[in-house]
Amino acid sequence: MAEHTHDDHYHAPGLQHQFDDMDQQMDSVTIGMWAFLVQEIMFFGGLFTAYLVFRNKFPMAFAAGSNHLDAFWGGLNTLVLIVSSLTMALAVFYAQKGNRNLQVIMIILTMVFGSVFLGVKVVEYTGKYQKGQIPVDGWNKVIKEGEVEKAEAFTLPFETKASAASEGKEKIPNPTGAFQITDDDIELVLSHKKILTDSEKIGYFDDVITDRNGNVVSFGELNREKLKDKIRLFFWIYFVMTGLHALHMIAGLGIMLWLLYKAWIGTFSAEYFAPVEISGLYWHFVDIVWIFLFPLLYLLGKHFLAGGGGH
Repeated sequence: MAEHTHDDHYHAPGLQHQFDDMDQQMDSVTIGMWAFLVQEIMFFGGLFTAYLVFRNKFPMAFAAGSNHLDAFWGGLNTLVLIVSSLTMALAVFYAQKGNRNLQVIMIILTMVFGSVFLGVKVVEYTGKYQKGQIPVDGWNKVIKEGEVEKAEAFTLPFETKASAASEGKEKIPNPTGAFQITDDDIELVLSHKKILTDSEKIGYFDDVITDRNGNVVSFGELNREKLKDKIRLFFWIYFVMTGLHALHMIAGLGIMLWLLYKAWIGTFSAEYFAPVEISGLYWHFVDIVWIFLFPLLYLLGKHFLAGGGGH
């Protein structure tokens, strides 16, 4: 329904007083959102740059760390966010059509998928806490000497459960809640010694001898603590990048909650739908960031487990 000002001039629904018309307002808010997204790209770009620099320096340690991440959960979250982008796009479409009911449904579905994503992250982070893979000593689960795991670990419906698991098995002691690596991490590095970079030889081993050009000519035994520091670096990057992404998702859910209220009271119409469209840009950006995070963090190094990479 058209609104009228005190001088009886037509005032389009949703038009703010500082703009001449809806086109000018739409252009302004769109430019504002893209300016915000550009600085977000620069923000995440710095984190991706740090990831690439350290991965190039210590690729095998990053592969070992990546192999501790569950690609099923990462893949599930990828699918969830892709579908949420579809529902967000449909929310914009139905806002443009002035269809209140379908608009509300699509916003609710978008919020549901976003919540599922965060729920999966809670499952993943809990697993890292229990396995001693949070990179801060003392922040992991304390496991006393001789402590026995009585309950079976979570398994997918199609996975085979070991019969011995019901009898309980002794956990790896971690009395101080320190960051942990496994013997499999060490075996992965040792079984690929021929393809290690010089930076890795210096970073993982003791008694490293280099020539005048800095090239490694010989090295001694693997130093577990030195390797642990490099794998810890991977998990620092993992938690910073996925944690900040999760915070952006929480902010997105807050925006969706506001949109839901506005849509419910019939604020948006074919004449005024800019908030839905602009919010959609933010939501799609958060989804795209995850599309890059998933392969870089979860799929890195999986081919080494399959025997690739050379021995």
